[in-house]
Amino acid sequence: MTALADLARRHGVAPEYATDRGERIAVAPENLRRVLAALGVDPAATSDVDADRLLPPCVVVRRGRPATVRADPAWPAATYRVRTETGEWHDVADPTGDLGRLPLGYHTLHAEAAGRSATAPLIVAPDVLATPDRRRWGLLAQIYSVLSERSWGMGDLRDLAGLATWSGRLGASFVLLNPLHAYVPGPLPDPSPYRPSTRRFPDPMNLRIEAIPEYVAVRGAVDVLADRGRALTDGVLHRDELIDRAAVWALKRQALELLHRVPRTPARQAAYDAYVTGQGAGLTDYATWCALAEVHGTRWRSWPAGLRTPDGVAVEAARRDLADRIDFHRWVNWLVDEQMAAAQTAARDAGMSIGLVHDLAVGVDPEGADAWRLHRFLAGGITVGCPPDNFSAGGQDWGLPPWRPDTLAEAGYEPFAEVVRGVLRHCGALRLDHIMGLFRLWWIPEGAGARAGAYVHYDHEALLGVLALEAHRAGAMVIGEDLGTVERRVRDELADRRILGTSVLRFEYRGGSEERGGPLPAADWRADCLATLTTHDLPSTAAWLAGDHVDLHDRLGLLTRDRAQVAAEEAAERDGWLAELDRGGLRSAADGVPGLAADTVALHRFLARTPARLLGVWLPDLVGDRRPQNLPGTVDEFPNWRLPVADPEGRPVSLERLTEAPGPTAIAHLYSNLDDDSPRPFGRWAPPTVSSGGASDAIPL
Repeated sequence: MTALADLARRHGVAPEYATDRGERIAVAPENLRRVLAALGVDPAATSDVDADRLLPPCVVVRRGRPATVRADPAWPAATYRVRTETGEWHDVADPTGDLGRLPLGYHTLHAEAAGRSATAPLIVAPDVLATPDRRRWGLLAQIYSVLSERSWGMGDLRDLAGLATWSGRLGASFVLLNPLHAYVPGPLPDPSPYRPSTRRFPDPMNLRIEAIPEYVAVRGAVDVLADRGRALTDGVLHRDELIDRAAVWALKRQALELLHRVPRTPARQAAYDAYVTGQGAGLTDYATWCALAEVHGTRWRSWPAGLRTPDGVAVEAARRDLADRIDFHRWVNWLVDEQMAAAQTAARDAGMSIGLVHDLAVGVDPEGADAWRLHRFLAGGITVGCPPDNFSAGGQDWGLPPWRPDTLAEAGYEPFAEVVRGVLRHCGALRLDHIMGLFRLWWIPEGAGARAGAYVHYDHEALLGVLALEAHRAGAMVIGEDLGTVERRVRDELADRRILGTSVLRFEYRGGSEERGGPLPAADWRADCLATLTTHDLPSTAAWLAGDHVDLHDRLGLLTRDRAQVAAEEAAERDGWLAELDRGGLRSAADGVPGLAADTVALHRFLARTPARLLGVWLPDLVGDRRPQNLPGTVDEFPNWRLPVADPEGRPVSLERLTEAPGPTAIAHLYSNLDDDSPRPFGRWAPPTVSSGGASDAIPL
């Protein structure tokens, strides 16, 4: 196994891993071979194919820091030049010191030595990102769950604009959203926002049809569909029906087909043309996949062989034959982009310093558009998940294909940059789900089971550099979801780049979430993070205080231990936190407001006392909602991602009712005077401005 293990290490594959109990587990040789094969590595190979390269596949450096290109005897005798993205040439006498002084951007490094020459992409990234100039609070919301009476069966981008306007006037600085990536279309779309068809383009299901300018030309026909859409809303808000994405999209698609036939004004046509040009081949490839899926179904692996890749022999002919359908899907994406921009504008106009915070999912559906158009950069026959641990004895398989680190580097990380760039449009910050995925991922060979995986390491410095460059150019902050067992070096690396982490009450204990040495006092929470009481994967605050989550798990048969024992442990945890509130003098029976328990208010008062730069309020907590939005480990047992926000009795709360409820005002008051004497952030954050990306980029510190 030694030769195989050495080969695996050279290609970033760990031949063993440590469990959450500290045990070292060796990866089975057959699993190592399958993972190596997915990387294009012959398991019988003995030589290092990169040993003779004059330059690595890609060079990523931080502005103002020494560059590490490669340790090779040829370097001292080589000559180097850089062509910047703006076309300027720079001679490089000392790559170690000179590369980090170049302008930010995507450049090309040229090297010559001993009659050999080579080029490689060179990316110069900001040294650090900016963080808020003072502590801020905002909402955590699932857009589909916040319906207005004008919605078509689920919350949409016009509802989001209304939510941002209202919460901004309450003093909120941001609204952090569920991923708005486009779903895989079909009669039964997967409702999870974390298994999208594409991460680059947002979902047209979120459109408000009546807000499209061309609507007035076909108002009569569209209003018939709008009435049916509002009937769906009525069912969700007043008859306990679930959000039905397939029904919503069926109606909106019919309306969009009508609107697409309306001639555009010259100004509108010019704006559309500019959008198409700006989005480039990525938009056309995505629209092509959508058009082909209409003909052949969404399972592209079963399409005719010539259509299974964007450069397939039959695709060019299909593009000509389906030109109108491709134009339709490009146009629809333009409409979504317009309404996303309008929502961010509404947030900023309401006084939000950050505005919308978009969420980047960790992966994509293997049958979706990104898996088709980016197939060269995703590992075939592999899905990602996690090894066995205390939370999942058999491990987890998330069913998502991972990036291939080798082909990603060869492409200068442009596929990754393209995804990040797309999600950063029209927002003030970006949250990355499972940011550990930029460091390593648990690769599982197809059909082998979650236990039979291996960790594959990524060039995290390169990925973080690309992320920082794109965020800097978008004028956005970055938040990493770093919950669970995360190595200290990872958090140190993120902090060094001024990427905020995530802290959630139920994981904040003395000694860490593993040792659970008692609730961590507010003053001891880390400052450089987004701090919250709960998340979409955990019980709401009201449910946790009442113990509802234990009853729900028991009712669905999800408990693996005795119910009484689980209930006792949960009660002890809850009592520990309530005792911590008592020690701080934070509980008062007078705190209760209609629909909101006094202890919920006290917990928010505790959160406001932490030094966290950003404080997130789970929107359902504002009205005492006791139902989870997602119950991990379930599929059909619970209506994940299909419930509207509701009051403590389970009655859905519309956007109109939300804005009139007393709870939001009470909670907003707690955060209205955040302690401005808390430790200053690493960098002062300026409101988002879009940079042209030229050589004069400056970091707003």
